[in-house]
Amino acid sequence: MELKVVKASVEKGEGLGWGKSLLVPSIQEILKNDSQSVPERYIQEPKDRPLISQNLFDSLQVPVIDFSMLAQKDANEIRKLDLACKEWGFFQIINHGVREETMVNMKAAMAAFFELPFQEKSKCAKAANEIQGYGQNFVVSEKQKLDWCDMMFLKTFPHETRNFKYWPLTLPGFKEAVEEYSTEIRKVSNKIDANLSVLMGMDENGLKRKLGEFQQGIRMNYYPTCSRPDLVLGISPHSDGSLFTLLLQDDEINGLQIKHKKVWIDAKPIRNSLVVNIGDAIEILSNGMYKSIEHRAISNEKKPRMSIATFVMPGDEVQIGPLDSMVNGKHLPRSYRNIKYIDYIRQKFAMKMQGKAHTAIVKL
Repeated sequence: MELKVVKASVEKGEGLGWGKSLLVPSIQEILKNDSQSVPERYIQEPKDRPLISQNLFDSLQVPVIDFSMLAQKDANEIRKLDLACKEWGFFQIINHGVREETMVNMKAAMAAFFELPFQEKSKCAKAANEIQGYGQNFVVSEKQKLDWCDMMFLKTFPHETRNFKYWPLTLPGFKEAVEEYSTEIRKVSNKIDANLSVLMGMDENGLKRKLGEFQQGIRMNYYPTCSRPDLVLGISPHSDGSLFTLLLQDDEINGLQIKHKKVWIDAKPIRNSLVVNIGDAIEILSNGMYKSIEHRAISNEKKPRMSIATFVMPGDEVQIGPLDSMVNGKHLPRSYRNIKYIDYIRQKFAMKMQGKAHTAIVKL
């Protein structure tokens, strides 16, 4: 059987970029040849395998925040947000203002891309020294276990960071759907940023003054069905290197799990909601008050699943470290060192996804 590998070139003039990743086969293409077998490299070690049959903590639910109430500065909703960030590191937002049509179009554009023939998708293959494009990231060893997922990552803001070489521009409606969705999500992220600024002892513009213009990137995840979902992981446990991440889930299929008090909890989809999680950068800036949380994705036997993660990040050259408002001498000593964001993100991409290992880089 011929394995169809996403072939990457070296992007000239790009320098080090954010990182690089080894080439791996497309799991979507592997399944076209054999939908019943699970290749050895995708079979997780017994200790890492998910428990698919039952969730003993099914009654637990990720906190839900009514975004329209936050906009009205409702004190109760602000308290709920604070507790969600402290105790969960995850929450779902409803009434966020992104039109349903915009979300439907974004999902349709992503689905259309992954339905393209492999040769067409490969025209958007990521360069060896670049994380944008179609392929896979965080593959740093020929021996590491692989995720049951194909993905596409695109930078969307600022506009000058976009590289249309990696966009399927001949796919009708794709560019327009991504542009509209990323613009609408940016409005939501600005409001989240303003609320987090206030919760961390600043005014609404505090984080923007500290960090400047934020970057935005979108990762589109395609999780094929799997004959043995109990053996594989859609995405390995990890925390995000972002300030925070906004996830558009499949409305019908569970797949995202978060680690809450040492157990894995399903983040059950709520139609037209967005899942928000705290990233490593906010953990560092908040001096650990708000922690980025391990999460993973599982697969299923019945239906492919897709999700769209939007990462909100500081600029590459920005120094991140605990905010003055989050450090208080003996009572709340500094727990993290300062680091330039590009240095942090390069160290992150140089490692495989492995839980919270990345934040240990900057802990004092």
